[in-house]
Amino acid sequence: MAQAGREILPDRPRVVTVGPKRLEGILTVPEPVVGLVIFAHGSGSSRLSPRNTYVAEQLQSRAMATLLFDLLSEEEARDRRNVFHVPLLASRLEEAVGWAWGDPEMAGLPIGLFGASTGSAAALVASAENPEIAAVVSRGGRPDLVGDALSRIRAPTLLIVGGADTGVLELNQDAFAQLNCIKQLHVVPEATHLFEEPGALDEVVRVAGDWFALHLQTRRR
Repeated sequence: MAQAGREILPDRPRVVTVGPKRLEGILTVPEPVVGLVIFAHGSGSSRLSPRNTYVAEQLQSRAMATLLFDLLSEEEARDRRNVFHVPLLASRLEEAVGWAWGDPEMAGLPIGLFGASTGSAAALVASAENPEIAAVVSRGGRPDLVGDALSRIRAPTLLIVGGADTGVLELNQDAFAQLNCIKQLHVVPEATHLFEEPGALDEVVRVAGDWFALHLQTRRR
């Protein structure tokens, strides 16, 4: 595994294509870099999501590379059933992880997954299938879509939920009890599902950044 703080050539950002469907993504790499965070957005969103873009920019400021990419092709996205097809979404994340380990610029970096809404379910399933994932962060996630994969997750997992997102908060509390890994449930007071309240997304950025900073730098592949 590459040592934390490994320096690479500053060629950022760049557009990449992932997997057989050639799904388009935006890879941004700071210098130095300690790891890569791959994003999985939720239903109705895309790699251009302002919220995930903001989170990605803040992680980049903490020496983390980020990959924002679409988990579905345009044709697939037109079928709303695919938005909730968690095994399909998780397989796309696994393709992204494989792409990263095969990319000369990314090879050797520890990898974390950041999922939002239904994308968090895909991130959790992908981490259950791949013990090399260094850390997972779920923002406003749908862990109820993960099934029995919850008990197989070994990556340190942080669940972030809005305190006013009552239904989703209960789903995350139930999922938290089923996790058998290093874990934390962080509730952002008075925040709703999209964390649009003043300061809410900044709190997401802070706790997610701390989680990745801790667990990416302690993982060696």
